[in-house]
Amino acid sequence: MDERQIINKLTEMLEPKRLRHSIRVMECAKRLARLHNADEDKAAIAGLLHDCAKGFSGSELILRSKEYEIELDEISLCQRGLIHGPLGARVANDIFGIDDLDILSAIEYHTYGKRDMKLLEMIVYLADLIEPGRTFEGVDELRALALEDLQGALLKALDNTIKLVIARGGLIHPNTLEARNSIILNKKKL
Repeated sequence: MDERQIINKLTEMLEPKRLRHSIRVMECAKRLARLHNADEDKAAIAGLLHDCAKGFSGSELILRSKEYEIELDEISLCQRGLIHGPLGARVANDIFGIDDLDILSAIEYHTYGKRDMKLLEMIVYLADLIEPGRTFEGVDELRALALEDLQGALLKALDNTIKLVIARGGLIHPNTLEARNSIILNKKKL
């Protein structure tokens, strides 16, 4: 499927606001890919499809995860918003015919990250946070940092996410902690 076909299909699956967000993430991911010497086409597709499972209700997320044999951890079951990443990777493969493992992994881990994130995974994670429609405090600083230092921006984004989740009394997914710690450990090795 090309971009236009994907957008047409997403129109059937997502609310208009979510589709506009996905298009902005696609554009932001392409820009970051260009700046950081990543594959722009892969970044575009991953950015566009990152929320393809976001239109499912909480119970549908669970049901479809079972259908795709996705093992859900306790934290994802409590905070169902995390499920759309892993489920989205399966939906991107099954419904949109995406079989590129880099794209699927970027979609899968855009919600909570993982240890030793690859370039495309970092790009999609950050593009989701810094696309032009985002207005949270500190987003402009994060946008500027992402242009210069992708790992630094990712570390700051993870730190911000952890602080926000703690402030809200939520559960922190272990992958988020592993993503953060692996960046710090990798910087110490340099």
